[in-house]
This record gives sequence, C-alpha cells and structure tokens, in this order.
Amino acid sequence: MSRPGFLLSVWPLRSAAYLLTGAVTGMAALVGIVTMAVVCGALALVLVGLPLLVMVALAGIPVAWAERRRLRLIDRDPVSGRHQVPATPGLWAWLTTRLREQATWRELGYALLFAGLLWPVDALALTVALLFPLSMVATPLLMSTVGDGHEAKVLKLWTVTTWPAAFGVAALGLLLVGLGAYLLGATAGARAGLTRVLIVSREGELDAEVVELARSRARLVDAFEGERRRIERDLHDGAQQRLVALTIALGLARLDAPPGPLADQLTKAHEEAGKALAELRELIHGIHPKVLTDYGLEAAVADAADRCAIPVDVDLELPARPAPAVESAAYFVVCEALANVAKHSRAGRARVSGGHRDGRLFLEVRDDGRGGADPSAGSGLTGLADRVSVLDGRLALTSPPGGPTLLRVEFPCELTEAADRCA
Repeated sequence: MSRPGFLLSVWPLRSAAYLLTGAVTGMAALVGIVTMAVVCGALALVLVGLPLLVMVALAGIPVAWAERRRLRLIDRDPVSGRHQVPATPGLWAWLTTRLREQATWRELGYALLFAGLLWPVDALALTVALLFPLSMVATPLLMSTVGDGHEAKVLKLWTVTTWPAAFGVAALGLLLVGLGAYLLGATAGARAGLTRVLIVSREGELDAEVVELARSRARLVDAFEGERRRIERDLHDGAQQRLVALTIALGLARLDAPPGPLADQLTKAHEEAGKALAELRELIHGIHPKVLTDYGLEAAVADAADRCAIPVDVDLELPARPAPAVESAAYFVVCEALANVAKHSRAGRARVSGGHRDGRLFLEVRDDGRGGADPSAGSGLTGLADRVSVLDGRLALTSPPGGPTLLRVEFPCELTEAADRCA
C-alpha cells in the first residue's frame, strides 16, 4: 500500500473482492450454523438431534476451507490447513479423528466469530470505503435522471439543486474513492492477518516443512548414491582398464628387455603400476563395491567379512533386495563397524547377522572385544547415523567396558523382487 502505484494496481480491486466475498460467505455461514443449531436443538427433544450436533461441531471445516481459498485474493504466501489422516478408512474413523484434533475446534471457533462479527465488519468497510464515495460520484447522473435536472439526494442526507454543486460533490467523491481504496487495502490486510492467525495451523506448516525436508534429504541421498555408482562405473570401466593394460604392457616389456638398467626401470615401473592398480581397486570398492550392485547385500557383506583382519561369521538371509539407498547404507554401516572392530576392539572374533521382519531390515554386528566404544571419539559412526536417519532408520551401539560390543541398525523397508522401493 505504500507504493505510489497502489491506486492503479489490481490490489484495491482484490481487496474489495476479498471483503465482498467475506460478507457473502459470512452471511451464508450464519444462516447455515443457525439453521443446523435450531434443527438439532428441536430434534434433541426426541433424542434424534443429539447425533446431528456433531454436524454443528464440524461446521468450521468447510468455513475454514473457503477462507483459506479466499486468502489467495490478497495473500501471496501459501496457507496450510492440513488435518490428520485417519488411521483406518471409514466414516467413523474420520469423525473420531476430526473431533479429537485441535484444528477442528479452532476452525469452529473461527466460524462462529466469522458468522457473528467479522462479516458485518467486511460489509461496513465496503459501504464506507466504496459505496458511499461511488454514490457521491454518481450525483450528476442522478440529478440528470432521477432529479430531472433540478435536484439530487446525496447519501440521502442533503439535497443538491445546482449543477456546480453536483459536480463538486462528484469531485469530492472521486477523492474519497482514492482514500477508500487505501481503507479497503488496510481492512482487507487486517482481516487476512486475523484469519491466518486463527485458522492457519502453525503445527501443520511445521509438519509440512519437516516432511518436505525429509523428502529433500532422501532425494539428496538417492542422488548421492547414483553419483557414487556412476563414479564407480567410470573408474572401473575407464581408468582401471587403462591401468590393467599399462601393467600388462610393462610386464611384457620387462620380459623382452635385456638385463641391465632398462630392465630394472621397467621392473620398478611395473611394480608401481601394480600398486596403483591395487589402490584404485580399493578406492572403487570404497566408493561403491561392484559386488553390492551386482549381487546384493548378502554377497557384499560376505565379501567385507572375508576382507576383515579378524574372523567374521555371517548369518544374513534376505528373500529379496531392499531399495538401493537402504542397501548401500546398510553395507557401509557393516563395513565401518568391522573396520572399528579390527582397529580398536582387540576382538578375536566378530559376527554379522540380520534379516527382514515386520517391514524392517535389521543388521547386527557383534564382537568379543574389550568394549568401551565411544561413537563421539571419531569412530565414523556419527556420519553413518546421520545417513541412517535420513532413511528413517535407527542405529544403536551398546559397548560396556569389558565387552561385548553390539551395533544394531534398522531400516523401515519393504523387499520386492521387481522395483525395490523403501517403505
């Protein structure tokens, strides 16, 4: 409203439309609520209307629904008004859910306030800021038609009998129309602010933001996993194959070279190429092991157990494969846990077990070491716990002094043969 072009913009018209629809909607809400209350009260004498009183309690829901859509006329911010989703289908579940949540009663309170007080304010603002000035602007027209060119009534308060006075009143009306536009904008803005405070659920907005944040984090995890697989594939099919070819070429050249300094240099180069190839393979395996992509979590965990420095027993049975993001997170949790066992626990043996039950994938890593593990001491499990939480999973570590140490991770995930999707 403080901008110079406010009077020439669409906002005065939108404000007038908001107040006009508010007056109409408020009158309809008043008639509907009073009618339902009277009918239910009359029928309550014969106990028939008592169940119908529930309709009065739910009257605020359609009123709030209409109000949220009316707010779009002057409010650019999206308005949230989400109700809870019933746990089970059916009318009874829907009714009990609505009657228990605070939003239903808050909307009922707003509907009663709207029907009893707010819509007359809308009508009064329209009358004072728009209808009165427009009737003054129309004074010359009324004088030439209804008054036969002799007189005209101005707001039914005083009579104008001369044309200069009629045009003077019209000019004053034009000025009041401009001032009324600002009054309409201020009133509509105040009404919209009050409506947003009363019916817009801040909890619902926060819930929506939390849901969207969780979805965005899940999308980031999926994108990250896809990028890891792409890097692994490019290194495996590109740089690794070139290093293999280089190693073979250096080996052949070393065999063909006569004994001497050149053969020694070729031998050294061949050994360095072999070391670089071994490091690249370890790097590829750390980014995203091919065995996990090709054969799944069971084979990848068995491979990680074989590469561990201490003996590891594996007892993992899955009837199908989980979602790729869950599969990858579970694998790296096991790898990090086995690495910690080998480095810090002084264990003689470890065990990895797990399976899928009641819609959850669970894995346990247990060792017979000295215990006393602290995740905050840089074990690497903190980052994995964050990664698990993105997938709505849980990671728990139990490690009393003296052992044993047990790490358990769970993911809510359904196993499917065709398209792996996390629940």
